[in-house]
Amino acid sequence: MVSSPPRSGDSTPPQPGSRGWYELAPEILRQRLVIEGVPAGPVDDEQIRQYLSALSREVDMVQLLEPVTHRSDLYGWAGWIHWETSGAHFYAWEQPRLFFSVDIYTCKAFDPDVAVAFTREFFSAGTIVAKSF
Repeated sequence: MVSSPPRSGDSTPPQPGSRGWYELAPEILRQRLVIEGVPAGPVDDEQIRQYLSALSREVDMVQLLEPVTHRSDLYGWAGWIHWETSGAHFYAWEQPRLFFSVDIYTCKAFDPDVAVAFTREFFSAGTIVAKSF
């Protein structure tokens, strides 16, 4: 993706080494966290719904709708939850390996360590990685 240079009046110019990325709206809080791991066993739709609702409580988000899930024969399970301050997506594979990926995006600050620890425990994940940005 190519970004445009700041226009006259934009408050934050691109920073060196930012590959064209720069803060367009510094007054709007946005927090992202990606968590990926290897669960102890296959993940099903009920676990995804329980996880997303419980994650909402763990990171103190207001849940607006019940979690939605869908299974693709080609790609496995997906789930989504809508929060007052954005939401989270969950993806689970059984093939070619057991694996999950969580993508959290919010306009309200939360503690990433809480989300990661909860996710590790919920799925009994021996291996887990996370990245905030």
